[in-house]
Amino acid sequence: MCANCGFPAAPGHWTEAGATTGPDRLRERFRRAHVLQSVLRPYGLTAYDGGLVPGIQISTLSGNQSIVLTLEDVWPLAERLTGKPIDPLDPRFTGDAEGRG
Repeated sequence: MCANCGFPAAPGHWTEAGATTGPDRLRERFRRAHVLQSVLRPYGLTAYDGGLVPGIQISTLSGNQSIVLTLEDVWPLAERLTGKPIDPLDPRFTGDAEGRG
């Protein structure tokens, strides 16, 4: 349990598989937030993971923000904040602009 925020410790995400030390896990969290930032930016959203509390902070450019505890929770929140559907597997994010799979 985090003494500052009261959230229970996060169990880690599958993208952190192979990260054997605390610094490795933290590095993977920051990398994941960086990727999220690039996916959400075209929708007018930002993603931030400071590494101190469990979860990812998602914000609009107008300052509306929420914290989600898991990566899976990002997409429903992003859709709610923007009012439009967001597909994280859109070819422009996966590097397949011509849709070849």
